[in-house]
Amino acid sequence: MTDQHGELDAALERVIEAARHHLAAVRAAQGRIDDDDVWRAYVALNNASFAYDEQLMDAFGEVTPWDVESIDPDEADQRFGAAEGVEPTDPHPQVISVRQRRDYRVPSVSALIRVAEAARREGIPADEEVPAVEGVGEAVLELLQSGDGSLGALDVPELEPLDGVVMVSEVGTPVDLESFDDDDPVGPFQPAADDRLVGRLDEHPFLELDDEHDHAH
Repeated sequence: MTDQHGELDAALERVIEAARHHLAAVRAAQGRIDDDDVWRAYVALNNASFAYDEQLMDAFGEVTPWDVESIDPDEADQRFGAAEGVEPTDPHPQVISVRQRRDYRVPSVSALIRVAEAARREGIPADEEVPAVEGVGEAVLELLQSGDGSLGALDVPELEPLDGVVMVSEVGTPVDLESFDDDDPVGPFQPAADDRLVGRLDEHPFLELDDEHDHAH
């Protein structure tokens, strides 16, 4: 039993050391996404915790609160492209620009403004005055800002979707918004001479069959 206790103590020390190493890697990464060192430290901490849990069960029939499974470090590196000593060597040579346009019909301006004002009031105390939404453009921008920023935020009954298009291009230079006036409707979307269109997706709204067509069948 003494040897078993010693092995259990050693397993716990490996968990503590792995946790310290993981914390150091997280601090060094400073919020970088998919950092290789953080991932490897995570795998080491996971496997040390799994091993300790297994040994605790063998020794005393007890478990830890850590619900983990063993991770094969080699398989994990291959899956996430972080094999030891291998750096990504296939960056895309161009900047990818995604331009999207979707048109909408506004059945009722007043209804659209009401739903935009309701979105603007969300999260603001009831006794605090909220500026009114003035016009269709401001209403649409308010919905975008209150949502996830994508055109999906405009999927409301107060806007009737029409056709749209998405174009993917390779561009030589990223857009510089400071070089365009705020009221310039063309500049930020105008393709440059060396831009190359690499893909286009046409979007069509789902159309309901009218009653006359239904009765015909």
